[in-house]
Amino acid sequence: MILYIHFLCLFHCVQGFIEYTYLFYGYYKNPLVGNINFSYNIPLAYLLTAAFYLLFCLFCIIARMGTTARVAVATGGGAEGTYSKIVFTGWDYGSSGHRATKLKQQNIYYRLQVDLEEERIKKKAASLTQAQKAFLYSARIVLFILALGFIGAAVAGIVFATTFSQTNLDQGVLGLFYEYLPSIVITAANFIVPMLNDQLAPFERYSPSITIILALFRAVFLRLVSLISVLFSLWRQITCDNNTEAANCETCQYNVKTYQCWETRVGQEMYKLTIFDLLINLAMLILVESPRRIVVDNWPNKLTQWVGRQEFVVPNNVLGLVYGQTVAWTGAFFCPLLPLINTLKFILLFYTKRITLFQNCRPALKTFRSTTSSFFFSVILLLGLGLASMVMIYSVGVIHPSMACGPFRTFDTMWLVIPTAISKLSQTTQEFLFFIGSQSFSIPLFALSCVMLCYVISLAAVYKKSVTLMKTQLKLEGRDKQFLVRQIERLSRI
Repeated sequence: MILYIHFLCLFHCVQGFIEYTYLFYGYYKNPLVGNINFSYNIPLAYLLTAAFYLLFCLFCIIARMGTTARVAVATGGGAEGTYSKIVFTGWDYGSSGHRATKLKQQNIYYRLQVDLEEERIKKKAASLTQAQKAFLYSARIVLFILALGFIGAAVAGIVFATTFSQTNLDQGVLGLFYEYLPSIVITAANFIVPMLNDQLAPFERYSPSITIILALFRAVFLRLVSLISVLFSLWRQITCDNNTEAANCETCQYNVKTYQCWETRVGQEMYKLTIFDLLINLAMLILVESPRRIVVDNWPNKLTQWVGRQEFVVPNNVLGLVYGQTVAWTGAFFCPLLPLINTLKFILLFYTKRITLFQNCRPALKTFRSTTSSFFFSVILLLGLGLASMVMIYSVGVIHPSMACGPFRTFDTMWLVIPTAISKLSQTTQEFLFFIGSQSFSIPLFALSCVMLCYVISLAAVYKKSVTLMKTQLKLEGRDKQFLVRQIERLSRI
């Protein structure tokens, strides 16, 4: 009984004593702390800390994208010349043991197979008649609409689950189920919809690399849209469908009857998504991957050999981390300690993934090019950060803050803390800040940014052209060497 109570309290007390701690927005007050020589504006510090956190993450992502973009430009960003690279430089001489060498052989075989398959598909596409092309494109359009239909059905289910969860509150196990219902539906959608989309891939007849990229794009789109759906449902209920004249929103311009502290409720939803994602990963390790490995290793037969161990697919695992980071960014403003919780979650997931990789899984035979994947995942991270920034901007600038909790309870909007703080500065400082926000500063800064962007684009084009010329030169040198070899063979016969 005691264990049962502690278990419920760990996950269900998010609306109990945990709600009134530093974990959530509603606990923070709005006074000015200090004395004659020093003052600390808690509302201003709260807002600037969240903004600095997102800006710092933005700079880190851009720096990472710049590094991967330089690598892509330096290598040409394509598959040209990969055959010779794979044949002459693809082998890892540090591989030891039968399993490692066999895996490396299969990996090289798969890479060659993919490149040859892409060449075959390109030649076959070039030989199609107009009627065959029309049929293929029509089939792709129909399958694309069908894939969007799967995602749309998942979004509808998530919206319904979120609305049902917010309007039906209960105690005990049933209340716990209602609280985590959106997280359950999102997890089920992220598991079922990609499987259905994978069944459509063979009929679309794309090349292997495009098939993998398209599957990843669909999975990313589903994860981001599912998060947007949860937030949209919450905003609709908080703002009374954006109708401030409704009965529940007329007094405070937000649904004060249901959401006395709406910021804390949003933070709770992001907290639940983070915790449930961790639980699912741990449950997969304990209830699926470990039993599957035990059955495959100890009861060898045709069925277990056909099923085999779980494949460790790197792109899918990275997408899970990107989704978790996006949730943490989105909830950071409403749940200030959520980034810390997410960091601890990633540390725990790292060691659990490490255990499942070496003990329970087999490496995937299908690989994803490292230069392409690094830049792709950086772009997805940037999209997730953009989504979190939009949520924060909308909350800060549009919705009326809760009057019963939080550091902004005395303001009409959270943004008003900025001009209020600026008005208390010295006249010189105010003039400097107003100059930075004026057109006299922003227009030259924008023009300088455009010039720098054009310079970087031109530099990238020059580097790409240099790489192309070097590849052409290498081809010519290869032909010259072949010609010299033929000449030597001809002269040796004389």
